[in-house]
Amino acid sequence: MKRIGMMLIIITPALIGAFGENLTLEQVRSLALANSRSLAKYNLAIKSSILDEKSQTYTNLPSLSLGASASMNLWGERSLQDSLSAGASFSVSQKLWDGGKNRVLKSINAITTEITRKDALAEYYTVLDGADTAYYGALEATTSLEAANAALEAAALGLAIAEARLESGMISYGDYLQALADKEARETGRNQARRDVTLSIAKLKNLTRLQKIPPLAEVNFDDYEELIQKLATLPEAGLDDWYGRLWKTVEANNPGFAKAALMSRRAEESVTLAKKDYLPSLSASVSTGLNYSYTSGMEPPSGRFSLSGSIPMDFWVTGTNVAKKQIARDEAGLDYQNTQDTLAIALQTAILDAIAQASSVVSSRKAFEYAQKHFEYVMELYQLSQNSLSVLSDAASLVSSNHNQLIKAQYGFLLGLSTLRSLGCFEDEAAVIAMLVSIP
Repeated sequence: MKRIGMMLIIITPALIGAFGENLTLEQVRSLALANSRSLAKYNLAIKSSILDEKSQTYTNLPSLSLGASASMNLWGERSLQDSLSAGASFSVSQKLWDGGKNRVLKSINAITTEITRKDALAEYYTVLDGADTAYYGALEATTSLEAANAALEAAALGLAIAEARLESGMISYGDYLQALADKEARETGRNQARRDVTLSIAKLKNLTRLQKIPPLAEVNFDDYEELIQKLATLPEAGLDDWYGRLWKTVEANNPGFAKAALMSRRAEESVTLAKKDYLPSLSASVSTGLNYSYTSGMEPPSGRFSLSGSIPMDFWVTGTNVAKKQIARDEAGLDYQNTQDTLAIALQTAILDAIAQASSVVSSRKAFEYAQKHFEYVMELYQLSQNSLSVLSDAASLVSSNHNQLIKAQYGFLLGLSTLRSLGCFEDEAAVIAMLVSIP
């Protein structure tokens, strides 16, 4: 919650209006947090829960009351003046013993407040994940559009050469149609990429509430190279060590895991509270008052002390309520185990995804480099009329396919780091990288 507060404090109107040349990921995250209605609702929920705690504390304090009354006859035997009377009273009451219910209720309210805080923390990381997804999605779409433009340029060059050869009678009209179809197909892919960019920018606008999205700051993938190489070459025997180290962080910091534990504790306290109904209660009160009448004047002040207690006798009702609370406690215990299993699977999946994406980055990068060299070689032969258009088209398709695979792998890897960050509630992405690199 401190992190949420600090992030919201630094958001000012100046930040929204001035981004410099490029919009960075940190700025997108900050704007997403500042504009999140769900986080605002959780902040209100926390305040409400704190007030509930205060209200419960106040119930243990003495109850004070002040009263006043006045009366007179409107008709009857006595005169209006003779029937005039007035009085004032003051009383203090205090519950001396409630079987320990107040202490248990205070504990339950404190646990409820902490649960709300954990929900807010989970939502904080959900908003960050959404910001990362939107930002990386826009970058991926932009990079894919650049790749589509490059593919279109290559197809246009191939078509220009085909037109020249058709005019000189070096190729058939069918080969020319193939070049034309290939160019149109590349243009269709470029148009689809444009649509993806427009849609991704619209998502960023909705997330940041900006009217216009500045150019996005590019990701320097060299900063991740050490981790990518380590993950790509990680032996299968080392997975258990990685999982063990990361699981300790998840177990200690994940808000969902902490919430499940708190829910189990609250259910146990509810059982204790229900059992308190077997115990008696005792309360005392002190009252005093002044009375005045027209005929008698002021009467001497009077004081009264009373002591009352109650012993519940409907044990069957209490027993039934206790049994229900025990069932709820057992259900909370099962939910805790389910949360543990769910997080364990989520962590294993995130680790395997990160390794797979890192391996894909390495392999698809090599494949893209080889495909580019192959295309350059084929294009040179095509210009010398030593290769057919089909071979050139296949080479161009290979370049485009491998380039797109590299783009998806790179940004998929970044999203995988975001998932690990949220599972372990790391301070930032740098903390995730530092921990992963440090694991032997």
